[in-house]
Parts: sequence; C-alpha cells; structure tokens
Amino acid sequence: MQPYTHEPFTNFTEEKNIKAFKDALAYVQTQLGKHYPVIIDGEAVTTKEKITSINPANKEEIIGSVSMADQELAEKAMQAALTAFESWKRWKPEHRANILFRAAAIMRRRKHEFSSYLVKEAGKPWKEADADTAEAIDFIEYYGRQMLKIKEGVPVNSRAGEFNQFHYIPLGVGVIISPFNFPLAIMAGTTIAAIVSGNTVLLKPANSTPVIAAKFVELMTEAGLPKGVLNFVPGSGAQIGDYLVDHPKTRFVSFTGSREVGCRINERAAKVNPGQIWIKRVIAEMGGKDTMVVDNNADLDLAASSIVYAAFGFSGQKCSAGSRAVIHQDVYDEVLEKAVALTKTLTLGNPEDPENYMGPVIDEKSFRKIMDYIEVGKKEGRLMTGGEGDDSNGYFIQPTIFADLDENSRLMQEEIFGPVVAFCKARDFDHMMKIANNTDYGLTGALISNNREHIERAREEFHVGNLYFNRVCTGAIVGYQPFGGFNMSGTDSKAGGPDYLLLHMQAKTTSETL
Repeated sequence: MQPYTHEPFTNFTEEKNIKAFKDALAYVQTQLGKHYPVIIDGEAVTTKEKITSINPANKEEIIGSVSMADQELAEKAMQAALTAFESWKRWKPEHRANILFRAAAIMRRRKHEFSSYLVKEAGKPWKEADADTAEAIDFIEYYGRQMLKIKEGVPVNSRAGEFNQFHYIPLGVGVIISPFNFPLAIMAGTTIAAIVSGNTVLLKPANSTPVIAAKFVELMTEAGLPKGVLNFVPGSGAQIGDYLVDHPKTRFVSFTGSREVGCRINERAAKVNPGQIWIKRVIAEMGGKDTMVVDNNADLDLAASSIVYAAFGFSGQKCSAGSRAVIHQDVYDEVLEKAVALTKTLTLGNPEDPENYMGPVIDEKSFRKIMDYIEVGKKEGRLMTGGEGDDSNGYFIQPTIFADLDENSRLMQEEIFGPVVAFCKARDFDHMMKIANNTDYGLTGALISNNREHIERAREEFHVGNLYFNRVCTGAIVGYQPFGGFNMSGTDSKAGGPDYLLLHMQAKTTSETL
C-alpha cells in the first residue's frame, strides 16, 4: 500500500469549499428531527425511553432522538456480540481491514455532511468540525493499516528441532463509552480499533451527541460490517453503563471522559464477578490540566497566539486545551497584554456562521459548571476579559482570561473544560517546570522558548504524554503525534499510535517440537 498521509483539512478561504460546506449544512437541516433506534445484531429496536438531542447553539432546534437501551436490551446486545465474536475473530485481518478502508472512503466522500452534524449537534465551528471528521477518517485508515502490519505477529527465535511463533489474537467483547467533545473522531477511533483487532463491541455514545454516533453506525453497515460486530446501545450510565462494565462477559472497556467516571469504571472493572474468567482490561483517557509555558526569550507574539488558540478552540472543551499559562516574570505583563488583546478579537456566536471563531458549550450542566468556575476565578485572580455567559438561546460563554493566579489555586489545578485560561507568573525556568508538573494530570503541554538548553530540559522534565515546542498544545494528528497522557490523564494508552491496537489484543506463543 502507498504510505498514508493524514486527511487534509479543508481550506475555507476558497469559495468552492465554502459553498460545498453550506450545501452540506442545508442538507443536514433537512435531516433534523429523525429518530434513530438501538441496533442489536443488525436489527433496529425502538424503545419508549428516548434521548432528545438538541442544538447547543439553538435550544429550540431538535437534532434528532435516539432510543435508549435498558438492561434487558444491553443483555441482548451482549449475547449478540458474544455470538458474533465466534465468527468475526476468524475473519482474516486483511478482510477486516478492507471494511475499514471502505468506511474511510465513504466518510471521505461525505466529509462535509458529517462535519455539518458536528456543527449542529456538538456546536463545533466549521474548522473544528472539519478537523474532527478528518481525524475520524485518519483513525479508520490508520488502524486498518496497523492491522496489516501486525497480522503475522512478531518473529521470535527457534532452537534446533523446534518451531516457535508469536502472534496476537483478539480479546472478546468490548464496551466502548465515547465522549461528546470529539463525538465522531474519538467515538469512531475507539470503536474501529476494537473491531479491526477482531473484537465485537457495544457502543454507548455520549448522551449529548448520539445522532452523530448513529450516523457512524449506519456508515459501518454500509461499508459491509457483519451483523452483531457493532451493537449500538445509547442509554444512561447508571442504568446500562454500570451493568455492562460489571458484566462477567465484558472483556475490556474503552472509555473517554471525565476523571471521576474513568476512575469509577476502573474500580468497578477490577472486581471479578460470578462467571468471570479473566481480569478485564480498561483503556481510559480521562482529561487534563494542560500548561502553556512561556520562557523569557520566547517569540511573544507566538506565545500569545498559542495560548489563546490552545485555550479557546472549541470553547476549551478539549482534554488537551491549554487552560494554564505559566509565564516568566520578565515577559509576563507583555504576554498577558497581547493575549487579552487577541482574545478580544475572537467572535462568539452560532457556529453555522463561518465568521464565528467560538460556538457554545455543550449543554446546561457544562454552562453552569463553567460559570461557577468563573465566579471562583473572580475571587482567586484578576478578570482581564470575558467572564460572562448567556444561555437564553444557546449555551454561550465568552472567552475568559484570569491573571495573577497562585500556582495552587483551584483555577490552576482543576479541569474546567470551558473557555477559561489562568495566567500564573514564574520566577525562573526551575519554577516553570515545578508549576508545569504540579497537577494530578499529565496529558499535554507546550513550551514557547528559543533557549535550546531549556527545550532539552523540558523534553526530560515536563511530565506529559504529548509535549510540544513553539506551538499550541492541542491538535495531535493520528500517526504523527500518538495521543494520551500520564497520571490521572488515563491509562497511558496512545491513540493513533503504533501500539494502540495491541491494547485490544493478547499475545499467544506456540511452540512445536519437530
């Protein structure tokens, strides 16, 4: 196969691309309000209990509704996945990969349509939606190619008179619990990694973005995925989430979301239930408190723009978002001033309008939580810009900067998951590194510096899974910057990396005496 380079982002300065995207938005507008069933063993099941998905930028607009699975349906889905696993695990790896390549091709053809659902259901501005869809295509394509690389296993030594082999086999049935913030890319990536490895899955999408997940399930059926391999079970975490995590036949759980829920899943999965004959595997990505560090000899315009775009892209609703800026005292005032000035140029509004840099936050619960943190920030630091929210039509919060935060303040320590960034002054490089590492998390970070010695020190000392120099701390690309963090940011798994599929498999050694 040709080497794969990542799916290009759409150039929205070109008139033809603007028109194509507007056409896709108009098409998706005609698709709103539809109902999407639970899918078990390829069969549609409509239930009385439903999740209604609304547009976070326009609360009056219903994107669609999705049937909710209860425990009885979750059990049916588990049995369907167990049955399908017996045949799916015997499919040749290259034949499983071929379904992925077809799925990637279909999504590539319908790229703007999927992105338009992201604009509507997740409140993503055009560029953010386009990047989300591109990443989904990358995950599907990349994991298909990775499967082809590892399908023969790894060579091991054989002595005279023996023949040894070492290869990977799938685990079994996995439960995929995906987040709202990358409701296409992460949902598709975690599902596809499990499936191409030979496992069957139960997909429980985020309740605020279930329609995008339903459209993805339809696409996988169109690509030729056999019945029962991917079962679609939206529902409440309390009702079916716990049930499936605890289930004795669940072999692994792949979760992306909050630290609180991730730790709870890990704890529940560790318990061996009656009828369970394995230790469940947990793959968890759980958030961050990510730091943009600015040295005293840095390019200060680059520093300010990197801080602003890392903090406010998709309204700060990224686990990789730069929510802390740690700046050398020599340049603190100047960087702060530049960042505030740039932030004041950002436009906030309905993401369907390409002129708006920022859209809404995802829902009322997030809106309230972020506004509460802004009140905390007013007590802990100095409000420089923003600080106001408006939930009359949608869930809009201004991009907000607080200055002069203590390194141990709540705004510097707790994940806010909104458009709020805290500025903190550092005495010297030692102090910068101390602050950069002083949270419970370790996902992403960035150093803006022209000091080679400091860059090399940070490479060793800055304890995060994804470290960037002289750029934003967001925007990892599949196959280029494998993504995943340390400490309370998760289980150190690297999505879009060369060893990610192995987390969904187990190694088997066979040794034959000749």
